[in-house]
Amino acid sequence: MPHLHLFIRCYLLLCSLLAMGCSGGRAITSTPTPDPQSSAAVRGVWLTNVASQALDSRENIREAVALCQELGFNSIFVVTWNRGYSLYPSQVVAAVTGTSIMPRFQGRDPLQELLEEATAKNIKVFAWFEFGFSASYGDSTGGLLLQRRPEWASRDRAGKITEKNGFQWMNAFHPEVQQFIKDMVLEVVRKYPDLAGIQGDDRLPALPSNGGYDAYTVALYQQEHGGNTPPAHETDYDWIKWRSRKLTLFLKDLVEEVRRANPQSIISMSPSIYPWSEENYLQDWPAWQKMGLVDLVIPQVYRYAFDRYQLEMDKILQEQLGPYNREAFYPGVLLQVDTYNPSEAFLKQMIDYNRAHGVQGEVFFFYEGIKKFKDFFKREYGEAVPFPEFKRQYP
Repeated sequence: MPHLHLFIRCYLLLCSLLAMGCSGGRAITSTPTPDPQSSAAVRGVWLTNVASQALDSRENIREAVALCQELGFNSIFVVTWNRGYSLYPSQVVAAVTGTSIMPRFQGRDPLQELLEEATAKNIKVFAWFEFGFSASYGDSTGGLLLQRRPEWASRDRAGKITEKNGFQWMNAFHPEVQQFIKDMVLEVVRKYPDLAGIQGDDRLPALPSNGGYDAYTVALYQQEHGGNTPPAHETDYDWIKWRSRKLTLFLKDLVEEVRRANPQSIISMSPSIYPWSEENYLQDWPAWQKMGLVDLVIPQVYRYAFDRYQLEMDKILQEQLGPYNREAFYPGVLLQVDTYNPSEAFLKQMIDYNRAHGVQGEVFFFYEGIKKFKDFFKREYGEAVPFPEFKRQYP
């Protein structure tokens, strides 16, 4: 991208100043950090409703939790928001779509069932809002959500619903859309106090960089730029930065409300690798860490060869993490997607690299993959290490 890489290092140096400016001259919060003297670590797995039947019954959930415990996992990040549906009974979603839960799970509460089973095994559960600001996948209409609320759609330069990699998107800058996401997250935080925390990923907070050309966002940009319209080039440096800062401010507001609702709720984010995450999805997650907005950051270091994995890990550890929040970092590791699984040798290389660099855990995408590596995880993880205790220092 023109100019972006030239300015990125300078921008990161200014992130602390941005944090001060957004909070009236003081840091927003201090990032809670696990005790560095502890042997605790996050060793987790994502649990989905796609290409998996793990959530389809209480018995399947019980079996999944038992396997996680057997193989040494201490945390589960479970999908709660997918394709315009909640995977728990939601009044917030029902008020917009008329449907309180994904039809596949009607009459049940998979999130509550998982919480009960996992808590009994001393495994932490995070509510993972997988689709974030994305409304649908593979549906040019935007699915049920945008059919009910067409004014919520993000638009590209051609006026079409913003789409990237098969996903259709809501307008992440629209106040009603932002409030909908906030209300859903807060509903979960309040309804399930036993949750360890909540998690956003490469779709929360996020918007593809080809979005932002809807009437609302254009008017907002003009208001702040003397009547000028947004650049036609969607990856213009200043246009990227203007939008990524708007999403950072949304995250700031969301986090503050979550922490008021439950000060013990851990804020976890799993964005794409940086700076790709900002260039493509407006996610400036190093700034989120420096501003104290995230307790755990689990970047998706999904690579198919060790040299590429090592390259991205080196950039994260050497350039993107502040010295005060390294203990809050764990890489996301790709274990299965479609027909792909890494070799045991490759998995071993990645874990050995992590340990050699002081990273004592990782989070694997996704649960179905661990079934294929039972003996491997028994050797590498063995009995579960304790999940980190976070020191709370919020004002």
